[in-house]
Amino acid sequence: MSSPSAAAARPRSAAILTPTIDLLCVGGLSIVLLVPLLLTHPDEIAFVSIGALVWAQLLINMSHFMASYRIVYRDREMIRRHQWAAIWIPLILLGCATLALVDAREPPLLLLAFFVVSSAYLAWHYTGQVWGMMASFAFLEGVGFDKTERMLIHLSLRILLAWHVSWFLNFWLSRTSIPLAAFVATVYRFMTPVALLAFAVGGMGLLRVRQRIGRFPPLRSVVAWLALFVWYAAMLRWGLTGLFLVQLFHAVQYLGFPARVELNRAAAQAAGRNLLHMTLYGAGLLGVASLVSLLVPGPPMSIAAGLIGVDAGKVAPILLLYLINIHHYFTDGVIWKISNPEVRQELFAHVLPAAVESRGGQGPKKPRKVKL
Repeated sequence: MSSPSAAAARPRSAAILTPTIDLLCVGGLSIVLLVPLLLTHPDEIAFVSIGALVWAQLLINMSHFMASYRIVYRDREMIRRHQWAAIWIPLILLGCATLALVDAREPPLLLLAFFVVSSAYLAWHYTGQVWGMMASFAFLEGVGFDKTERMLIHLSLRILLAWHVSWFLNFWLSRTSIPLAAFVATVYRFMTPVALLAFAVGGMGLLRVRQRIGRFPPLRSVVAWLALFVWYAAMLRWGLTGLFLVQLFHAVQYLGFPARVELNRAAAQAAGRNLLHMTLYGAGLLGVASLVSLLVPGPPMSIAAGLIGVDAGKVAPILLLYLINIHHYFTDGVIWKISNPEVRQELFAHVLPAAVESRGGQGPKKPRKVKL
């Protein structure tokens, strides 16, 4: 039995929400659902309605965008502190989107460039969020990654990022007559087996942790890393349907973190009213997400193959979604840095402050920078 002093030194909950919910959201649910489908449906998922999947994905995905905006735009001080992400980036993106709309060339090069940049950021965002999950759950349990371990895990994620970009370019260019399509198809065929190298490289990093501390990193960290391989296997197997599924699970993976920040702030400001506050918070996210989803029909990839020649009425909602996706990356870059003491306090205020600060001090147990 632990001594009273040892028990008092432990966090009340080494979780963002609860250990089980964390495990399911960070990737456990997606692994449980997708792996059997990958094994039994090699070509397509015939029983999945693409229309229902698009709207479910859009609603949850839009909710995770709104959760970020709730943090960035919650008061004047946050906006003033993060002017670049809160004000200037949206204005620049609006300017670029406007230029793309008035571009009369065929094919519409500015529109296609906006599409490519958005998709490249998406690949960076997926892999960056997975690292953020790994580092955050390791942080909660006092298990950090040293320089070599971080390098190996980052390298594995960069390989997957390169695969994602090649997948996107091949998906798009294979539906056009652009001469570059053949070259991109060759690169994609090369990158697909190379992606297996990412598993070996990242696995070496996880094994080094076990050798250094005598046990593997927290299960939630490992599951977040494994889930990304499953997600990309779904994209490889099912194409656009796989991407919709991945976007859905990516958003689910994220939502627990802004919810924890909101819950911690509610607990500090109005103790005993957490349930009401979080009910209103959840209803507000879903309400705004539903409204935006109705005003901006269909996710960007839904008509990706038909971008050339589409009229302005169809281009505008696509551009707006691209803008939101790219802006979301920049907002995440300023609100999820665990090296920032204020971010640590807001995200981990539900654990013992002394434990958080000791883990956030010097040494390998503190991630240098975490982007979710």
